[in-house]
Order: sequence, then C-alpha cells, then structure tokens
Amino acid sequence: MATAARIGAATATVAWGQSGEAAESLGGQAAAPQGFLRIVFSGGFVGIAIVLLLLLLSLTAAYLVFEHLMTIRRGEIMPEGLSEQVRELLEAGRVRDADQLCRQAPSVLAFVVLNGLSEWGGGWPAVEKALEDATAEQSARLYRKLEYLSVIGNIAPMVGLLGTVTGMIFAFQQVALTQGAAGAGDLAEGIYQALVTTVGGLLVAIPSLGVFAVFRNRLDQLIAETAYLAQHAVAPLKRRRTSRPGAAAPPPPPAAGASG
Repeated sequence: MATAARIGAATATVAWGQSGEAAESLGGQAAAPQGFLRIVFSGGFVGIAIVLLLLLLSLTAAYLVFEHLMTIRRGEIMPEGLSEQVRELLEAGRVRDADQLCRQAPSVLAFVVLNGLSEWGGGWPAVEKALEDATAEQSARLYRKLEYLSVIGNIAPMVGLLGTVTGMIFAFQQVALTQGAAGAGDLAEGIYQALVTTVGGLLVAIPSLGVFAVFRNRLDQLIAETAYLAQHAVAPLKRRRTSRPGAAAPPPPPAAGASG
C-alpha cells in the first residue's frame, strides 16, 4: 500500500509539472502577438506612420496583382479564333466585315489589326508599319501599369530603412539624454524595435518584385504572340496589290487605349 501511494504521488507530481509547462507554453503563445504589436507600435508617431505606409503599399501591391491576373491573360489580349476569322474574311475580300468583327471583340489583338486595316489603301508597307506601331503602343500601355509593382518593390525597402534610421536616432538620443546611463540592453531594445520596419519593407518588396518578374515575362510572351497573330490575320492584304472595284476603305481605327 505504501509503495502504491508513493507511485501515485510521483505520477501526480509529473502530471502537474507537465500541465504547468503546457500552461506556460500556451501563455507564451498568447502573449507573443501582444509582444509583436508592442514592438511594431513602440516607435512612436514616426514608427506608426511608417508601418501604416508599408501597410498601404502592401494593399496597393495586392490590388495590382489581382488586376494583372485579370488582364494579363491570353483570352483578354488575343481572343480565341479572332485571328483566323479575320484572315478568312480578308481572303474573301470582306475588309469591312473584318473591321466590324474586330470592333465587336475589343482586345489588344483587335486594336492592332484595326490599325493595320486602316492603312489598307496605302499598300502593304503602310499596313505593316501600322501593325508595328500599334503593337508597340499597346505593349507600352500594359508595361506602364505593370511598372507600379516594380516601383513598390523598390520603394518599400527604402521606407523600411527610413524607419530603422529614425528608430536608431531615437535610441542614441536616449543614450545622450541619460549621459550614457542607458545600458547595452536599453540600446539593443531600441535597435531591434527600429529593425522591425526594415523587415516590414522587405516583406512587401520581395513578393512585389517576384510577381513583377513573372508578369513581365508573361507579358513579353503574349505581346510576341499577338504580333505574330496580327501579321497572320492581315497577310491576305499583302497579296492584294490593287483593291477590288467598288471596295470601300475601312473606317479609321479607334483612339489609343480604346482596347481597355
């Protein structure tokens, strides 16, 4: 009986110790977020302003990523079957019908083809030049929107570094005000609080630059395919040295940016 009692007491002690360790672990996990928020907002007004600016940059980057996912797509830039339909109409001599078909399916490919058709009366060199100019204009328009991700990726680390520098200035100012009474622990606390903004800047910059590189390569590929499909679509015009009797020239192309 005495042995059983001693075994029971030892088991209870071990269980109590394990439960205490579990409680301390849970308490540490619960306190971790509070400690993180305390570090983030411990930089005063300047630190809070920099954190909010980084948050704004991150939200803007997320919006741009979503928008580019919706716009830099094959179906949006060059609708399926449009090139073949335009080619068939041009082979049949139905230039005006090909023009109307492109206007009913606004896209980068349709815009490029419309610009080429507008120069039909000037011969093939004029058509080819119009295709090249329209492709370059649409490519530049899409790249201008994409560049904002690169801008955010380059600005975010600078904003984080600004927070770090200002935080270290405040930390060393505290040392100066206390005539060196502040110990190494106080100085280290101010420095690691300042470095939080650098971490935030990198967390915004690294995904932004990575996504920018992916979208840029994707856009390069789609623009190259668009240029090829546009040339393929209007190729029948190259064989038409003279217009058919009574054939009217197609209407002028839409204004720049009309493709969306």
